[in-house]
Amino acid sequence: MKRKWYIGGVALLLAVAVFVGSSVLRGKDEKPAIAETALVARHDIGSTVLATGIVKPMVGAEVKVGSRISGVVKRLRSNIGDHVRAGQIIAELDDAELQAKLNQNVAALSKAKADLDYAKLACERELSLLKQEFTSQQQVDQAKTALMIAEAQHKQAEANLEFAKVQVSYTKIYSPISGVIASVSTQEGETVSASLAAPTFVSIIDLRRLEVQVYVDETDIGKIRVGQLANFTVDTYPDSDFKGTVTAIYPKAIIQDNVVNYIVTVEINDTQEKILRPEMTTNVTINLETRMNVLAVPTTAITRKRGERYVTVIEGEKKIQRKVKTGWKDNGFTEIISGLEEGEQILVPQTQQENIL
Repeated sequence: MKRKWYIGGVALLLAVAVFVGSSVLRGKDEKPAIAETALVARHDIGSTVLATGIVKPMVGAEVKVGSRISGVVKRLRSNIGDHVRAGQIIAELDDAELQAKLNQNVAALSKAKADLDYAKLACERELSLLKQEFTSQQQVDQAKTALMIAEAQHKQAEANLEFAKVQVSYTKIYSPISGVIASVSTQEGETVSASLAAPTFVSIIDLRRLEVQVYVDETDIGKIRVGQLANFTVDTYPDSDFKGTVTAIYPKAIIQDNVVNYIVTVEINDTQEKILRPEMTTNVTINLETRMNVLAVPTTAITRKRGERYVTVIEGEKKIQRKVKTGWKDNGFTEIISGLEEGEQILVPQTQQENIL
């Protein structure tokens, strides 16, 4: 009998130990919910929009320089990373064939000029003979026609010479802007063909004319206005905070993975003597206007159910969930547009861990 009582006692102790142990383990994993109270009060809400962006050249700050004629690359004067000035020669094509055509047109113009001079003399002579009645009107008309033909041929020869000069000028490729050579797509000795499209020799970027293209979510795009100030950082210079200004909002959306974003361009106001480069990733903060003295509650006091937002209001010993309309958020507070009155007491649910922090 004593043996049975002993075994039963041991089993009871083991059950109590298991129950207590499981309770302790659950206490480690679960954070018991507690709550604080707060009053609906007035605050100054300064809202911001956070987004990511990419450094891009402005319109006209990146130029692909090519050739307008076909030919063999005789000399390439620039390489990747070189700084070039507007008007500087960056490449030359072999111009031997075009120079030969130019010389032919020079000779053709000389011949046309001689023919024109002869036609003028012949016409003057026929007119003089006509006054003396030593020639007919038909001969005079033929001389005038020959003169007009010679004048037309002379003008055509002049035009051909000008065209040949322009073709020769195309053998020298000039930089249209000042900047840095970003890429080189041809080499000396290669033959380029301009039959369908102008072949690209080099790409030039003006690093002084960069901007940030910011991808703003559709929920925030309605708050963005041209002229708003912005700050951004890049991974290359984590300790530098660059400043800019919103200059444009693209009307067309970009949809990626069912997420709708709009591009907002930010002009860079101050590079802080740092070198920014295209395609750098940026973290952008766009500063919106500040709303003064508006009703606000802690953001953690707001819950969301079926697309509606609610706040738990304490009325005496009752806790009532009340639907609210919210506005901007800033530093842990959310603006209340409607649904609450100043001075009302609300419940702010938190976890024990959050209170410790």
